[in-house]
Amino acid sequence: MSQSPDFSNLRIVLVNTSHPGNIGATARAMKNMGMSRLYLVQPKEFPSGVAVGRAASAVDVLDNAVICASLQDAIRDCGLVIGTSARSRSIPLKLVLPEQSAEHVYRALPANQAALVFGREDSGLTNEELQLCHLHVQIPASEQYSSLNLAAAVLLICYEVRRRFLRETEAESVRQEDYWDHELATGLQTEQFFEHLEKVLIRIEFHDPQNPRQLMQRMRRMFGRIRMDTMEMNIMRGILAHIEFHMDNPRRNSGDDKTG
Repeated sequence: MSQSPDFSNLRIVLVNTSHPGNIGATARAMKNMGMSRLYLVQPKEFPSGVAVGRAASAVDVLDNAVICASLQDAIRDCGLVIGTSARSRSIPLKLVLPEQSAEHVYRALPANQAALVFGREDSGLTNEELQLCHLHVQIPASEQYSSLNLAAAVLLICYEVRRRFLRETEAESVRQEDYWDHELATGLQTEQFFEHLEKVLIRIEFHDPQNPRQLMQRMRRMFGRIRMDTMEMNIMRGILAHIEFHMDNPRRNSGDDKTG
């Protein structure tokens, strides 16, 4: 018998869920797939007896659910964040299918915290929320009726993740790219980098916040494809700090203080 996958570093994040029954049904779907970490971002109604009723034997998942004030709080320590949405975006993120998203989760765990993020029942995730995600996953439902129940979407994605882990055997050959010498940068580290980057771009007059032309959104998309580790993040922050230092100390580059 294959060993049960370890999903202790994987969380399911529901954003602004309007119906508590969907929270309970999501907890049940998670437990079906061996997952237990549920994060709720500003749920409309929770705790709720309706949620408990729909959870069936997964009340323990509800009891341990983490309530967050924002999506940033829910993913701040995650090295991989995958957002789900059925809508097209003006600046699309890297689009993957459910089985491809499962592959990314497989590679990230257990060395990193990972999050699967699901949006509102009626409108999904906003553009701003999707920009906090590294990948954008769409379920290829029928074009005639593509709307999925929230818990059904969670079950489908979690099933693909579980299936990916169960495919492995003890004799599997692990690709070299799966080994890495540093942990992936967390959500908090990534947000601090983008704040620093925008500050420097404004100082060198490359970025005009009054006429942004979607520059920062495109920078987020570019670095999101890379998914920097902590060492790479430190290098990028060091480069930005070095630029600021030389802007604050222009005489060091001028030759005015040279003698001889």
